[in-house]
Amino acid sequence: MTDSHAHLDACADPPEHLVARAREAGVRRIVTVGTGIDSCRRALAIAESEEGVYAALGVDPHQASGPEAERLDELEELLGHERVVAVGETGLDHFHHLAEPADQRRLFEAQLELAERVGKPVVIHSRDAEEETADALTGFGGTVVLHCFSSPGLLPAALDRGYYVSFAGNVTYPKAADLREAAAQVPSDRLLAETDSPYLAPQPVRGRTNEPAHVVHTVAALAEVRGEHPEELAARLDANATAAFALP
Repeated sequence: MTDSHAHLDACADPPEHLVARAREAGVRRIVTVGTGIDSCRRALAIAESEEGVYAALGVDPHQASGPEAERLDELEELLGHERVVAVGETGLDHFHHLAEPADQRRLFEAQLELAERVGKPVVIHSRDAEEETADALTGFGGTVVLHCFSSPGLLPAALDRGYYVSFAGNVTYPKAADLREAAAQVPSDRLLAETDSPYLAPQPVRGRTNEPAHVVHTVAALAEVRGEHPEELAARLDANATAAFALP
């Protein structure tokens, strides 16, 4: 299995412990994600030191109105590293109101341009911004991964455009029937699973700090809603991660 989105630099436990427990659970690869330049540097250092760990680097929308948004030249330099597999997470968040919408859009578009320039996929954060996210992505010609999918309004665009759709632990929550319905509609070759560690622990371990080993619970929930065998789905998701991020 592959955990397609984790924040190992934000976890309390040392990365080597998290990776070891993930391997014991059958998780052989992890994409760890930077959310600002310093976070990106930490994520890249983890990817360099831990086998099976790769990095996605970006500046998230929460920081669009601050100094991080002015450091994209540093981001572009980091993206040249051989362990970096994607740009992001980047996108739009109109739920938390931590940055001005216009600043978020500018930062998002700048990172889309950067991803096209360096030829890497983009990992998208979208919260309460379905229409604007779809609009911003209209002209993007590269691979798109919709991380921690929680916006059913984005599903028609995702299906039409062939985006990868990644589900996190919240798809297992009792009240998330709309997410499970969406997960059942995603083509088998466009589905991904993630933990978003240390956040959103799946229902069987809810209340605990999330970590990559717990992606097995999300895979099990996806298999149930899709009527598939968990091991077969896990193999398919692993192949999808290989294709989406050009993983070895």
